[in-house]
Amino acid sequence: MHSRTTSRVSVDLLHGPIFRSMVMFAIPIFVSSIFQQLYNTMDTVIVGHTLGERSLAAMGACTSIYDLLVGFALGIGNGLSIVTARSFGSGDHRLLKRSVASSLVIGASITLFIVLLTRVILWRLLVMLNTPPEILEEAYSYISTITLFVGVMFAYNLCAGLLRAIGNSLMPLVFLIISSCLNIVLDLLFIRKFGMGVRGAAIATVIAQGVSALLCLFYIIRKVKLLIPSAEDFRPKKSLYQELLGQGIAMGLMSCLVSAGSVVLQSGINSLGYLTIAGHAAARKLFQFSMMPIVAMAQTVNTFVAQNRGADQGGRIRKGIRCAYRYNACVALLMTVLAVFAAPSLMHLVSGSDDPLVIANGAAYIRVAAPFYVILGMINDTRFALQAIGQKLRPLISSVTELIGKMVFAALLIPRFGYTAVIFCEPVIWCFMAAELVYSFYTNPYIKECRGEDWKLSKHFWKKK
Repeated sequence: MHSRTTSRVSVDLLHGPIFRSMVMFAIPIFVSSIFQQLYNTMDTVIVGHTLGERSLAAMGACTSIYDLLVGFALGIGNGLSIVTARSFGSGDHRLLKRSVASSLVIGASITLFIVLLTRVILWRLLVMLNTPPEILEEAYSYISTITLFVGVMFAYNLCAGLLRAIGNSLMPLVFLIISSCLNIVLDLLFIRKFGMGVRGAAIATVIAQGVSALLCLFYIIRKVKLLIPSAEDFRPKKSLYQELLGQGIAMGLMSCLVSAGSVVLQSGINSLGYLTIAGHAAARKLFQFSMMPIVAMAQTVNTFVAQNRGADQGGRIRKGIRCAYRYNACVALLMTVLAVFAAPSLMHLVSGSDDPLVIANGAAYIRVAAPFYVILGMINDTRFALQAIGQKLRPLISSVTELIGKMVFAALLIPRFGYTAVIFCEPVIWCFMAAELVYSFYTNPYIKECRGEDWKLSKHFWKKK
């Protein structure tokens, strides 16, 4: 039997109207994404307006490294929670508790590895990325503080992923709102009052993330007993660890490859001068904000498909994917209109700069990318769907395609065409990736077998209408 009423704040993704349930689940994730981005965006705004363009460039030079860490943490959290969501969908609560216990062990081990690795390679990595010498020290002071305490980021994403796996996307939002408000206060305190520079922004981010992780953990302990494993559940079970490691590492590596592509691209951008770096850093902040509705739906697809795969409801999965694709088309249209009319003003607001090069480059980047959000949304949804039904290789292949494409642009096209190549790099690559992923999804044996069930669901829907 499926557990349909885990808590009053959970959304039932296994029964009832598909699109409405997906949107209800996605809304808290979307709002959570806004507040999560406030961690960095407020850093960017306050640093840009208080410390100037050079300090903004120092943060921008290591943005891709930070995005890599965030993407890896989020990927690990989503990947580990897939097994939990499947167990919830099938009603196997014993397996669910074991998956939580094993996820905690795996998450702690990966965190320790990341901390040790970054202590060794971080300075060399910034040098390899062609970070200008005049901002190298500042960039290192920011990113070294973030990476030293990367465990708080992993802890929050794991706890939030487990709550979402059972249909609860609301409470992670509540905790994130609290910690984001704290982050803004600490930014102002550390940067403006105490004069701690970009390191103060990093310390504020770490403290705020730590608060969100603790609040999430306390809520699980007090309110969600279903997710609390016993001592017996921590006993190693080889097959479960293999499945969790496969899912977690695959999604973490997928996110890591995407971010690694951004790191490679950043090396080409860094060679264009600090004004271009500053403009691109601000444009990426706007890009990340505008992508949030699409990212929220992709994470919804992850939980939706995993739960319904556990419940063996393939027709419902097919219908849910079509709903997600249509949703992305609407978001892309809205963001394109916004970009056409407001991109320069938004660039000035985020960067605090009046330099024409900073404003023009960033606005051009946003205007070109926005119409392609429908393609990028399709990529994200299909990646998560393939991962949730157990197909780990295809999403990784698409990520490798993206990485290779960005390497080609960084090595061959950016030196020749400058920032114009940066602007068109990702949209061109997205089109190739989307074609491969959609083909892989609809030719997957399980999805192909469920075509008849999908037709019955659609027929039943139109009869009700």
